[in-house]
Amino acid sequence: MLKRIGLLILILVIAALMATFTAINTGMVDIDLAFAKFTKPLPLVLTVTFALGWLFGILCMGVFALKLVNERRILRRSLRLSESEVTSLRGLPLSDAD
Repeated sequence: MLKRIGLLILILVIAALMATFTAINTGMVDIDLAFAKFTKPLPLVLTVTFALGWLFGILCMGVFALKLVNERRILRRSLRLSESEVTSLRGLPLSDAD
């Protein structure tokens, strides 16, 4: 519960800082994408850049999380195989080393 409240406060602080920064920096910005040229308001450009960075971060974390889930699945399968092998070996009778 406390973790969620902390995350919510952090998101609100970042949003407030972004809103303040964009309100202070009014004006127009030229954007040249090599195939097109745009003139857009600076607050819009900053907001879009922030959103794209956030989405890219989520995408990267998602890829990392999928790798961890896959590794966990492989390790669980290996553990099940090892446990079944140990169980079958425990069921074998002991032989004397004569």
